[in-house]
Amino acid sequence: MHRFLRGHEVPFFRIMIDKLTLLEIVEEALNGTDKYVVNIKVTANNCIYVDIDGDHGINVDDCIELSRTIESKLDRDVEDFELTVSSAGADSPLKLPRQYVKNEGRLLSITLLDGTEYEATLTDAGESEITVRTKGTKKEAPKTISIAYSDIRKACVIIKI
Repeated sequence: MHRFLRGHEVPFFRIMIDKLTLLEIVEEALNGTDKYVVNIKVTANNCIYVDIDGDHGINVDDCIELSRTIESKLDRDVEDFELTVSSAGADSPLKLPRQYVKNEGRLLSITLLDGTEYEATLTDAGESEITVRTKGTKKEAPKTISIAYSDIRKACVIIKI
């Protein structure tokens, strides 16, 4: 597709939506609530994915409201986009210290950067580290371990039915 500028044919360039602009829009919309941004992703073809969470959870209405707010701040005539707003799912990895705080007392599956794996109960989530209590085995007693967020490759809540 081409456009004409001052009588000259120029290639059509798709305008990429700026992730920082989106972050500002989302943070402004969530300001004053217990909800927060977990992740924003913008693909090369302007598919926008916004994951949010809340200290007391997220419901469908929260996602719809935020989606409408974002759409009202962006101009589809200038930048065509597809928007998906969703909650950070129960099976999604924990990414922010605030998510760890919300899940204190729950059982986590944790993989460290060095490959060490733990299945342990989250007992405390601080600013720079978490404290967990392992289950223990017949050969090893339960133990309390402090882990820096920077040492965690992946941590997920274990959901038992």
